[in-house]
Amino acid sequence: MSKKWIEKAVVISQESIAADIYSMWIQTERIAEAAVPGQFISVYTEDGSKLLPRPISLCEIEGEKGRLRIVYRVTGAGTGTEAFSHLQAGDVVDVMGPLGNGFPMEAGKNKKVFLIGGGIGVPPMLELAKRLDAEKQLVMGYRDELFLTDDLKQYGDLVIATEDGSAGTKGNVLDAIHENKLCADLIYACGPTPMLRALKQYAQEKSIPCYVSLEERMACGIGACLGCVCQTREKDAHSNVHNARVCKDGPVFLASEVEI
Repeated sequence: MSKKWIEKAVVISQESIAADIYSMWIQTERIAEAAVPGQFISVYTEDGSKLLPRPISLCEIEGEKGRLRIVYRVTGAGTGTEAFSHLQAGDVVDVMGPLGNGFPMEAGKNKKVFLIGGGIGVPPMLELAKRLDAEKQLVMGYRDELFLTDDLKQYGDLVIATEDGSAGTKGNVLDAIHENKLCADLIYACGPTPMLRALKQYAQEKSIPCYVSLEERMACGIGACLGCVCQTREKDAHSNVHNARVCKDGPVFLASEVEI
């Protein structure tokens, strides 16, 4: 069983990098040292009325320095993420992690690989792009305003899709793949369910493996409450039904093994 900790993390820096999108570096020694691309942390608020932490994926991991970068979207006034956006350097926040599984990087080693992110599914692709030993084609989809593009360009060829056509291909990530006549041997993806569903179908048509990081509402974050289950082909050993816990068994799954 992988280890996880609850630590008091110190905020190193925070900035807004797009409308309602914030980038925060935190110091958290043991969690950063153990974390791998594709995992997430649960971040607690100081608001007693909000008992449950908020799951946020890891954007960058500097284990040797004990630092993590999270990039998250503020989901509305009075929310936990809105409270996080007011944190400043030197503030302390409770975090639990690292949680979930990571992307199976060995599967893509020395292959031609798509790294595909959509919306707030873009940040987890950065650390994966940094560490993956493969020919990487980064395909990122945005609603309108771009973020993390300069970071991503350092680690592979970047293709962009925007819903409003303000940058790159007008449309979604698959539109960008088709327009640029791209191909790959394997897919890693994180983003909204409709995007992942379309990528699963695309991967089946091309007969290539596709690993997806599912976005689900989570409660406990450690697999105890069964509040974030998804349907699977095989029975879960924990519950003996065709379900898997996204926070514990995922969030990364082989697309062919889950119902999206």
